[in-house]
Amino acid sequence: MGAPGTLIDDEAGLKALLQRVRRIAVLGIKTEAQRGQPSIDVPRYMERAGYDIVPVPVYYPEVERILGRPVYRRLADIPGEVDLVNVFRRSKDLAPHLDDILAKRPAAVWLQLGIRDDAFAAALLAAGIDVVQDRCILVDHQRLLGGR
Repeated sequence: MGAPGTLIDDEAGLKALLQRVRRIAVLGIKTEAQRGQPSIDVPRYMERAGYDIVPVPVYYPEVERILGRPVYRRLADIPGEVDLVNVFRRSKDLAPHLDDILAKRPAAVWLQLGIRDDAFAAALLAAGIDVVQDRCILVDHQRLLGGR
């Protein structure tokens, strides 16, 4: 096994992560019909900021596209590499996604504001995956990169 991941919680680390990420899988994304909710508005913002967004909804089995992109039901099914998994799931609902995240092996996992699970984060870190917990990627992107 390689080096452990890093728990990123400082400004420099957050900025560096946001600068190196290109492709973001959004676990728990909602559809455009749920406009006004962070789990669709945040990915839409990140897409407009230049990131490649890959939708991975937990619900909406009939939906085939979100933000004009094909939907995947599991992270492991996404072709190619994923730099970051941005998670919109309650803390208590994270554990069932651990194996799928580990199978995909993203460079980092970002748990949105209000989402924290230290045991879940420890398992990711042990697998060499960087982790951000309990932070809004949109707010940090706007603050650190000027909303570019």
